[in-house]
Amino acid sequence: MTVSESKRLVDLVQSDIDAFLDEREPLLASIGSDLAPFIDFSRDLLRGGKRFRALFCYWGWQSVSGHVPAFDVIPDRSAESDFAAVVRAASGLEIFHAAALVHDDIMDNSDTRRGMPSAHKRFQGLHDDGRWTGSARSFGDSAALLLGDLLLSWSDELFDSGLQALTSPAARVTARAEFNRMRTEVTVGQYLDVLEERSWRNYPEPDLLSRAHRVIVYKSAKYSIEAPLAIGAALAGGSEKQVSALREFGLPLGIAYQLRDDLLGVFGDPETTGKPSGDDLREGKRTVLIALARNKLPASSTSLLDELLGDPELSAQQVSILQASIRDSGAVEHVERIIDHNVALAITAIEDAPLSQASKQQLVQLADTVIKRSA
Repeated sequence: MTVSESKRLVDLVQSDIDAFLDEREPLLASIGSDLAPFIDFSRDLLRGGKRFRALFCYWGWQSVSGHVPAFDVIPDRSAESDFAAVVRAASGLEIFHAAALVHDDIMDNSDTRRGMPSAHKRFQGLHDDGRWTGSARSFGDSAALLLGDLLLSWSDELFDSGLQALTSPAARVTARAEFNRMRTEVTVGQYLDVLEERSWRNYPEPDLLSRAHRVIVYKSAKYSIEAPLAIGAALAGGSEKQVSALREFGLPLGIAYQLRDDLLGVFGDPETTGKPSGDDLREGKRTVLIALARNKLPASSTSLLDELLGDPELSAQQVSILQASIRDSGAVEHVERIIDHNVALAITAIEDAPLSQASKQQLVQLADTVIKRSA
């Protein structure tokens, strides 16, 4: 798949998402004009992003099927074609991701998402503008929680629509099982993330790194890369050996993906990431990066890190102090080595795998894109 073809797939997914929202908009409008923000905020959120989940879903399918579709033809959403099914399933994954982002921003008290106010802040703005009664923050959180729930429901609808377009009944069952497994894993992974932020002091120091690694695996690595690949392979009726190879590629790459995200969450450029510098520091994320820094820092610096981490009112100067402390500890270089190691594991896993040669080449290119990103 060339760069232009990759962009074409992303365009098809965007078109499919837009069409789906167009179909749902009249129902909400018939209930009342007050529901317009649910469609408007969904459209805005779903116009952005890198579409990694859609791309990995497609390449999981293509690596097994070996089929190269005609990208110059938009698949009919009512057509009984496996390619249309893959586009629809990939679109469902992107809506699921949007739902997870809405919920994640509420839990993390994040004010921005992709350079815009996060959903709960936008609902809070409606409350402020209307001078409604009660707490604007409570309303914003409650409304955004419901938006996230609605997006979860819609992701299931669109994914199921894709399954119905599949020609293989067995593939429908397997792909649905993979989708269900992904939803369970990312939900409990999100809980583990919240748990670590609050309970880390209750565990022995040597356990903190492994616990942070567990969060990476279940909150992000599996659902960002491994699950989309497995779902795509299931849509094509992949064998156990094929799916296993894709998992062995997807999990370490997913870990590397999240480790890069953790670095960006501390050191990323706000103009590129769309989030404030040091956002993860204000949110108190107990990441692998933080666990490694704590292991390497002297006791006085560790105490300062623990004292400041998680303070939502951190000043720019305090963020700079923490950034310098983490960088000076050597934790950044350590994380970079872990990233390189996991990427190497991923690439090795598919070298001799029974997958199409074109797909293996593209997966290696995607791995490079995932790791070298700046947002």
